[in-house]
Amino acid sequence: MARVLARLALVLLALGLLVVVALRQPAVQDRLMERVIASTLAGSRVAPRDGALTAVLCGSSGPLPHATRAGPCVAVGAGGRWFVVDVGRGSANRAALLGLDLSRVAGVLLTHFHSDHIQELGEWNLQTWVAGRAAPLRVFGPPGVDGVVAGFEQAYALDAGYRTLHHGADLLPPDVGRMEAHALDGPAAGAGQQVVLDEDGLRITAFAVNHDPVRPAYGYRFDFGGRSVVVSGDTARDPRVREAARGADVLFHEAQANHIVARIGAAAAAAGRPRIAKIMSDIPDYHTSPVEAAELANEAGVKLLVLYHLTPPPPVALAERTYVRGVDAARDGDWRLGQDGLQVVLPEGGDAVEVEQLDSR
Repeated sequence: MARVLARLALVLLALGLLVVVALRQPAVQDRLMERVIASTLAGSRVAPRDGALTAVLCGSSGPLPHATRAGPCVAVGAGGRWFVVDVGRGSANRAALLGLDLSRVAGVLLTHFHSDHIQELGEWNLQTWVAGRAAPLRVFGPPGVDGVVAGFEQAYALDAGYRTLHHGADLLPPDVGRMEAHALDGPAAGAGQQVVLDEDGLRITAFAVNHDPVRPAYGYRFDFGGRSVVVSGDTARDPRVREAARGADVLFHEAQANHIVARIGAAAAAAGRPRIAKIMSDIPDYHTSPVEAAELANEAGVKLLVLYHLTPPPPVALAERTYVRGVDAARDGDWRLGQDGLQVVLPEGGDAVEVEQLDSR
């Protein structure tokens, strides 16, 4: 028996050495690379499911850095098109890694103009243009969106010109590579909710939220085929979110763990880091805690609550459990702590809520 095991070990060692030698050969490396490339290009691109309202979380973090979470971004799709709510740090890259069909992006909706919500507007415009978007990218947002769009267009103007010169106007037509700003004045003026667009059965509505002193700040509701998704944007607990989300299938609500924020502030003060301590003391009053978001979702009768814009973004599983402390006791229905790649599909004409975690390639 010992001899058999010894021979088997020698055979395995020899096979291992052969594999190592083979992998050092350029021809073998090239063949493996060709297979990886072919498999990647043959992979299906994620598009909104026919007859359903679909939402994909392309960024679950807030403004603080995190190794695997992109900044706030929710892609909501229906009728073959994606509309993207906020475009935080790394969100375009995350969307591409998740396999979203970027050629189907028909618009961006900005909730407000904090940097972590607008950082990648230029990248989303560029990447969807390169992917084959059919028309200029519409960018909706509160008053002031015109200046934000103009700034990004100016910053990317030389880049866009280079790409058209290099690849040709047939592939990258300059008129399609533009952005169009659409300011939504109604909620900011106190007129209540405003219909952003009503096209091909999809209705998008904007509503004001309380992110003072950031004014105006909005959330958005999507209705399609009798199903609904609401994205809160950044807000303190606000009855206007509750009313906009009443009866919704899914609510993506920001969630800041103020009990952790307080500990960070105290530790920063003790460590002689007064700037960090000051910021930590300032931010609780214009964000919603996970428990408050759960209570609001109950009041609105929401089927599924997804917590996103996580501040501070939990780095490990233990921190995640600490982050959502009290949510199970507070929440009457289903809920999730958002992860990049979380997909929710709402088939038309029913009440099913299908949740799947997409993998980044």
